[in-house]
Amino acid sequence: MLEIILFTGLLLLVNLTLPSGLALLSGAVDLNYLAGSRDAPVENMPLTAARAERAANNLLESLPVFLALAVLSIMMNAQTVELAAIWLGLRVAYLFVYMANITHIRTLVWFASVICLIMMGLELV
Repeated sequence: MLEIILFTGLLLLVNLTLPSGLALLSGAVDLNYLAGSRDAPVENMPLTAARAERAANNLLESLPVFLALAVLSIMMNAQTVELAAIWLGLRVAYLFVYMANITHIRTLVWFASVICLIMMGLELV
């Protein structure tokens, strides 16, 4: 489970830096903007960068639940590693599907990730 938690941290770092990286590559921002306080919103933010930012926000919403369940699984010696790995894979897929704007598949991937969290929780009961 520890490896899944560490890979989840890596996914979080990718999710949090991807929007800025895409905006930088597209020329919508420069290094001065990224190094500054970012008081003004980005004009002409590329769609993929905006989608990546929304995907990151979505990950931040579910991450506390996942981490709590993962830590409890370790403490209680619950067998949730497979579910956690599937959740992580779905969250990686969610990022790519969201950036590609595949709306219905995105919703199904998100729903499947929520089901994984529910199943992890049920393993703790």
